[in-house]
Amino acid sequence: MGDKSLQKRKYIVEKARGVFYKNGYRAVTMKDIVEACEISRGGLYLYFTNTKELFEAVLEEEHADVDTVLEEAGNQDSTPGERMLMYLDGQKRAILKKKDNLTAATYEYLFENKASGKNNPVKKQFDKSAAALERLITEGVRQEWMVCEDASEAARNILYTLEGLRVSAQTTGVTAETVDREIAYIMGTLGMIIK
Repeated sequence: MGDKSLQKRKYIVEKARGVFYKNGYRAVTMKDIVEACEISRGGLYLYFTNTKELFEAVLEEEHADVDTVLEEAGNQDSTPGERMLMYLDGQKRAILKKKDNLTAATYEYLFENKASGKNNPVKKQFDKSAAALERLITEGVRQEWMVCEDASEAARNILYTLEGLRVSAQTTGVTAETVDREIAYIMGTLGMIIK
């Protein structure tokens, strides 16, 4: 794909993201995307064949943003503890941000498509994020910034906690204090104290 095609695809994904955010997953049609992008139906079908494929591209872009946070935290000249705090702070901002949250649409997509195992883009991302967090925790233990006997299990528990907060933010609501308390708990389980 050339630069112009990549830019057009990215544009479509960004516009679709807003449509999915506003309408959920189930209610969105290709016609909705055509209207949001102000392109022809044929122009859209050059890039995506259906809303499922398009939503998966939106999810991929969302996950790339999360990966970027972990990578940027890792590339900075900082301790593992500081990188963990940077990551958790980014997650807190995402959880508390009411705008641009695709949690409800993602669950609609999962229930409708019953994607499992290798075909589940959310599971793939979870596993990828868990591996990145596991590496960070392992490094933190090695450098004596953290205490943890099972970095793999700790990484997964952190992600489950964050996902629970995301769902709560969309259903019952959570406060910044609640998220801070959970982050402090996560840090405490790793032997780190936030002051």
